[in-house]
Amino acid sequence: MRISIKLKFSLFLAVLLILSVGILSYFVLRGVGLNQQAQIEGLLAQHVKTVNLRVKQTYYTGTRLTPQAFMQQRGKALAAELAGFTGLQVTLYDTKGQQVGTSLQREGPAAGNPADALAYALQNKIAYQSSGDTLLYLAPLQGPEQQMGVVQLEYPLQDARSFQRTLLNLFLTTGAAVLVLSFIGGYLYFNKAAAAIGRLKKAAESIRRAEYISAPPVKRKDELGELAEGIYFMSREIDSSIAAKDEEQRKLQLAVQKLQALEQQQKQYIGNISHEFKTPLTSIKAYVDLLNMYDDDPKLLSDAKLSIAKETQRLYEMVEKVLQLTALEKYDFESQAELLEVADVLQDICSRMKGKAERYGLTITLDAEPAHIWIDKESFMHIFINLLDNAIKYNVPQGTVHLHGRVRDHRVWITVRDSGIGIPAESRDKIFEPFYTVNRDRSRQSGGTGLGLSLVRNLVEKQNGTIELLEPDGEGTAFQLSFPVMS
Repeated sequence: MRISIKLKFSLFLAVLLILSVGILSYFVLRGVGLNQQAQIEGLLAQHVKTVNLRVKQTYYTGTRLTPQAFMQQRGKALAAELAGFTGLQVTLYDTKGQQVGTSLQREGPAAGNPADALAYALQNKIAYQSSGDTLLYLAPLQGPEQQMGVVQLEYPLQDARSFQRTLLNLFLTTGAAVLVLSFIGGYLYFNKAAAAIGRLKKAAESIRRAEYISAPPVKRKDELGELAEGIYFMSREIDSSIAAKDEEQRKLQLAVQKLQALEQQQKQYIGNISHEFKTPLTSIKAYVDLLNMYDDDPKLLSDAKLSIAKETQRLYEMVEKVLQLTALEKYDFESQAELLEVADVLQDICSRMKGKAERYGLTITLDAEPAHIWIDKESFMHIFINLLDNAIKYNVPQGTVHLHGRVRDHRVWITVRDSGIGIPAESRDKIFEPFYTVNRDRSRQSGGTGLGLSLVRNLVEKQNGTIELLEPDGEGTAFQLSFPVMS
C-alpha cells in the first residue's frame, strides 16, 4: 500500500510530539512528586524535633521515673498534647513496641499495620510507609541516655495526590491539545511541502518526455527551491544541448546532401568537360590525319591552319574559364574591393565591346543612373564583359544590346537586354550550369564554351550580388543584376 510522504511526515511528527509530551510529563510529575516528598519529610522531621523537645521537657520537669514507666504513665497525655502542637495524629510506643498513647479517638493503628516500620524505628532509625491516603512517619524518641520509644505521625496525602492528579490531567489535556494542533499544523505544512515535491516530480516527468520547462516549478527560499532551480537549469541545458545536437544533425544532413549533389555535379562536370574537350581535339586530329595523307594540297593546308587555330583558341578559352570557375568554387576569391561608380565603369565596358559589336553589325546603348558600390573592379568588369560578349554572339544581324541601370531599395539594378535568338523555356533553369549551351552548333561556330554564365553567377554571388534571367518580353534575352549601394 502506498503512503503519501505528507502522511508519513505527519505521523512522524505525531509520534515525536507524543514522545516529547510523554517524557516531559513523566519527568515533571516525577520531579513534583519528589519535591513534595522532600517537603513532607522535612516538615515531619521538624515535627519530630518538636516532639522530642517536648517529651524531654516533660520527663525532666516531672517525677523522676524510668523511661519505660514514664511512657506508660504519661503516654496518653503526651500524645494528645503533641497532636495539638503538630496538628497531626500522634501515636507513642515504648521500647517494647507497645502503644502507650494516641491522639486518635479509638485505640489501635489508624492506617494500616506499621509493625515492620515500628520494628525498624525501634532500632533508632526513621521509617515511613504509605497506607491509602495516609503517610505513617515513625521516628525514635530520645531519652536522657538512650531511646525511650517511638513517635508515629500520620500525615494526610489527599492534598498532595489531588495536586498530582490535577497536574497530570493538565498535562494530558494540554498535551492532547498541543498534539492535535501540532498535527494539524504539521499536516498543513507538510502538505505544502508535498505539493512542492509533487510539482518537482511532474517537472522531472515532463523532462523525461522531452517537454522542457520554461520556469522553475517551485519558488521557495529553501532546499526545495534550490532543487527546483537545479531542475530548471538542467532542463534548460538539456534543451539547449538537444537543440544544438539537432542543429548539428541538420547541418550534417545538409552537408551530406551537398556532398552528394557536388559528387553528382562533379561526375556531370567531368563528363561535360571531357565531351567539350573531345570535340575540338577530334577536329584537330582529323585535320592532322588529312595533312599526313595530302600534305601537298594547298587548299587543305589553308583550311587546316584556320580550323586548327580556331579549335586551339577555343580549347585555350575553355581551359582558362575552367580554371577560373574551379578557383571560384574551391577557394576564397581573392579580390580587392573599392568604391566604384557604376555608370562610369559600364560606359568603359561598352566602349571596349563596341568594336566587336560593330563587326557583327550590332549597336550597344547605355542608360544608367549614377551609383556607388563597394566591389572588386576586375570582377565587375569580367561580369559585364561576359554578358555583353554573349549578347553579341547570340544576337541577330543589325540587332541591339541595351544596358539599363536604376537605384531603388538601397541597391543598384542593372539590366542587360539583347535582341538575339533568346533562350527556350526548357533551358531557362539550366542556363547557369557549367558547359550548358542552348545551341551547341552555334556555340561552336561562335566559340562559346558554356562556362561564361556559370562563371558570371559565381562572380556575382562572391560580390554579394544577385543575378536572374528575366521572363521574355518579346524577342531576345534579358539578365537582371543587383548590388548593394553605398549610402
